[in-house]
Amino acid sequence: MKLPDQRWYIASPNPDQVKKLVAETGLSPLLAQVILNRGIDSPQLAQVYINPETENLPDPLTEFPDLFPSIELLKEAIETGKKIAICGDYDADGMTSTSLLLRAFNHFGGDAYYEIPSRMKDGYGINERIVEKFAEEGVGVVLTVDNGISAYNPIKLAVELGLTVIITDHHDLPEKLPPADAILNPKLLPIQSPYRGLAGVGVAYILAVTLAEALQKSDGIIDSLLELFTLGTIADLAPLVGVNRRWLKKGLKQLPNSQLAGIQALMQVAGVSEEQKQLKPDDIGFKLGPRINAVGRIGDPETAIELLITDDPAIALERAMQCEQINSQRKSLCEEIEQEAIHLIRTTPIDYKRDRVLVVVHPQWHHGVIGIVASRLVERYGVPVFIGTYEEADYSKIRGSARGIEEFNIFESLVYCYDLLGKYGGHKAAGGFGLGSDNLIAFQERLSQFAHQLLEPHHLKPLVKIDGQADFKQLKTQLYENIDSLQPWGIQNAFPVFWTPNVKILEQRTVGKNHLKLVLGQDDGQEIKAIAWRFGSYFPLPKCLDIAYKLTENNWNGAVNIELEIVGVRLPAGATIKPHNSFTYQGKDYICYYSEKEQELKIKNSQGKVLAIRKGQRKGLLGINRQEAQEIDVTKKPYYDIIRAAMNSLNLTK
Repeated sequence: MKLPDQRWYIASPNPDQVKKLVAETGLSPLLAQVILNRGIDSPQLAQVYINPETENLPDPLTEFPDLFPSIELLKEAIETGKKIAICGDYDADGMTSTSLLLRAFNHFGGDAYYEIPSRMKDGYGINERIVEKFAEEGVGVVLTVDNGISAYNPIKLAVELGLTVIITDHHDLPEKLPPADAILNPKLLPIQSPYRGLAGVGVAYILAVTLAEALQKSDGIIDSLLELFTLGTIADLAPLVGVNRRWLKKGLKQLPNSQLAGIQALMQVAGVSEEQKQLKPDDIGFKLGPRINAVGRIGDPETAIELLITDDPAIALERAMQCEQINSQRKSLCEEIEQEAIHLIRTTPIDYKRDRVLVVVHPQWHHGVIGIVASRLVERYGVPVFIGTYEEADYSKIRGSARGIEEFNIFESLVYCYDLLGKYGGHKAAGGFGLGSDNLIAFQERLSQFAHQLLEPHHLKPLVKIDGQADFKQLKTQLYENIDSLQPWGIQNAFPVFWTPNVKILEQRTVGKNHLKLVLGQDDGQEIKAIAWRFGSYFPLPKCLDIAYKLTENNWNGAVNIELEIVGVRLPAGATIKPHNSFTYQGKDYICYYSEKEQELKIKNSQGKVLAIRKGQRKGLLGINRQEAQEIDVTKKPYYDIIRAAMNSLNLTK
């Protein structure tokens, strides 16, 4: 029997601190343990976590040294009618940042327009071609959003051409900052600053709100800016800490009743009903964000920007429908590329456990979605993944994305390979890179060398991080409501995961493409339903397991029930099972078993007959039991083919 090959990290309980937090906050012991695991270790921090609005935020003007000069430059540009050119980016953060500032400048009466670099022709960020175009068009102020901090030469050229340049960005700082007139980047702030985790759209939001206050034009614009900040922060997968969490909590409550035509249209095509708006406002942002993200990955950024800046319901609906179609294409592309990558890993084969890193490159993959596929491969194989596709027709260049695991720093690994790469960048968990195809083998070897310095064999399994142990009797509606009240959950503030040992699998069946529906029970008679996404290949599960899960709420015909979303399973301590699996051959169902000790394969058909064959033998036994079984030649059809199918289902073909 095959089970997920996972490693579980269960947070160590701290009864004394839990007891103290329970007394101070009124949270349940389970949730008190959760927020302790998030680094919230005092009653004061807990109160801010529960109600972020109680925190006294420092004034952005005191936190960002260049914010005041930026405001003065933009005020002067608006008052004198200078052209303001926004240079955005083609990802979700860049598109929402651009839309936010366009809406703001339109409200302020500024003369602003935007330029997005071409993903294919220009690559990321402002470049010299765009700068020269701005100069030719008589631009007075260049405002970068979600890019610019590493664009030293283009910014230098802009200054030489007499342009005023304000950089708003959130990416890591280069050794030498560009010679801009002003730079707004949270990475320039102290690490403890609540503004430190802002995405590009967060920096744009601070700039726009502060400018609105300085111009005394806040009325009628602040709510719209907050909603665009919310969408962009979600879509960019920014860390949900500091002001991100505070403003997102407020923005998510506003989204269901948004007055923006684009958000209304996006909710309509995403199938968000009036009932859902009232029941699940937090879910709405997480339905809309991916649709914006998809446009940045495989569509035209202008589609999303027009959606978010228009006040015309007809245009908004048309653009929203385009976003929906693009998101469907993105899903199909991801599924197709993921399956091709899995096939390539199996058939090459690629020994990722030996290399301690997985590098997979293939032509004709869309580089806009390979980062998503990289994340799925990390979940599947538990190793750092570097996935690439060829950019040129002659396969001379490779462009790729990388995703890491807990013990591996993606950015540092790329720095380790810097002499083999063209462009590269990123952070601990993710990155992007480009290289010549002739450097691919050396790149693989260098990454493996780096990985061996950090990773041991036991690290090479998907990690399930667990907050604490729970019994089914604790999994009530009130617990779910308390968890829901602490939204938003996300990056650096993961949704709580609990575990329960020795759970009985009372019912199980496959549903959809590759999922399991379960009814689970405990010895005290408590039962609960569960879903296990992508667990179909592990069917049937053993009758008793330890399970790791998230709580979900199922609303059906007016009834509300708490269910589980399974994220991990393992055998209870001391339990052993024979490996077995089910498979279908020529329309008939079989169950197969393999005994390592006896090195014997057994295949059982629906009539109860068993074919038994030992490793290396040409003869096997076929019958209801051994006493009445007849000897057969397993090298002949159909036995040989059935045996091969059984071995494939048990992964015994290597």
